[in-house]
Amino acid sequence: MKGLGVLGLVALSECLVTIPLMKIKSMRENLQENNVLDDYLEKYPYSLAYKFLDNRPDPGVAYEPMRNYLDVSYVGIVSIGTPPQDFKVVLDTGSADLWVPSVYCHSGACSSHSSFDPLRSSTFLVSGQLFHLVYGSAAISGFLAYDTVRIGGLVDVAQAFGLSLQEPGNFLKHAVFDGILGLSYPSLAFPGTTPVFDNLWRQGLMDQNLFAFYLSRSEEKGSVLMLGGVDPSYYSGQLTWVPVSKPSYWQIAMDSISINGKVIACDGGCQGIIDTGTSLLSGPPDHVLNIQKLIHAQPDHGQYVVDCDTVDTLPDILFTINGVDYPVPASAYVRKSHPHTCHSGFEGLDHPFYPETWVLGDIFLRLYFTVFDRANNRIGLAPAA
Repeated sequence: MKGLGVLGLVALSECLVTIPLMKIKSMRENLQENNVLDDYLEKYPYSLAYKFLDNRPDPGVAYEPMRNYLDVSYVGIVSIGTPPQDFKVVLDTGSADLWVPSVYCHSGACSSHSSFDPLRSSTFLVSGQLFHLVYGSAAISGFLAYDTVRIGGLVDVAQAFGLSLQEPGNFLKHAVFDGILGLSYPSLAFPGTTPVFDNLWRQGLMDQNLFAFYLSRSEEKGSVLMLGGVDPSYYSGQLTWVPVSKPSYWQIAMDSISINGKVIACDGGCQGIIDTGTSLLSGPPDHVLNIQKLIHAQPDHGQYVVDCDTVDTLPDILFTINGVDYPVPASAYVRKSHPHTCHSGFEGLDHPFYPETWVLGDIFLRLYFTVFDRANNRIGLAPAA
């Protein structure tokens, strides 16, 4: 998914390491080793399966499974209202609001997706406040409301969310998701509202004020959002912590980007944003163009094509963050769109307010399990299992 999360979001309303002493195999690991994990998840509903998957004594950790749509977007299920109405949403660290289509929206995008009907919910409250959101690839308008939201088995009461009245254009019409659930800081949210994650914490539904993402590679199943805790079976080694440099997006300071020991971008340092709602690696257009040349990518109708036969010979691109190197191999940054067509996973991002900022999207996050620690304003990174 291109640019739905970070750097495109503008709210215009009324102005928007714990180290275990002993490693015991989890139920998830045992199922995987015996090649029956997929059968288990097929047999039991996702929410129920993950509720018991690791046989955890800690009721404060919740799991929200996500479906991987062709490595382009990761989508979970949330329920809104009483009785619940289900919606597929992108779980997006590049924005802070929850919105879904309403039955009062007559745009083509709304008619092709699930829509929320306020008259079917006994706990629905309308606020009377309008909103307008602009993303990198889409824009929506609608009104704010309050209702019960369920995610990962947690019940969030009186949650503010947006109901769309207009979703112009074709991007959302063909999207695999109905709406978006933002997981960034409250400063990016609708004015006067509290985001979903903050409400879950305030209502005492989690033991720890953090969440974490594991994004599967190519496989449709297996991706998961963890709320209130971390399952170490999803990563290897130890988490390395990076302080948040600006608590609005999940923004960090990066040291450099290099190939074979030579700095090719972010020379002298730059800012990076960790964004689950963006599928690619985005950065300043001139720096990205330099990378395209170094990997021999050729322009083609707004994208950059790479010779599929050269992928094995292309170098790793090294992102150095807080003194630690995070290599991204060509197998990750070159995307095979068709059997004989490969595209570069880098794109130029020309944003007037963030001229030297990089967005580390799903290409990076598939490689590195990521913990978003709100209590300490830091991000934890470790190689994904």
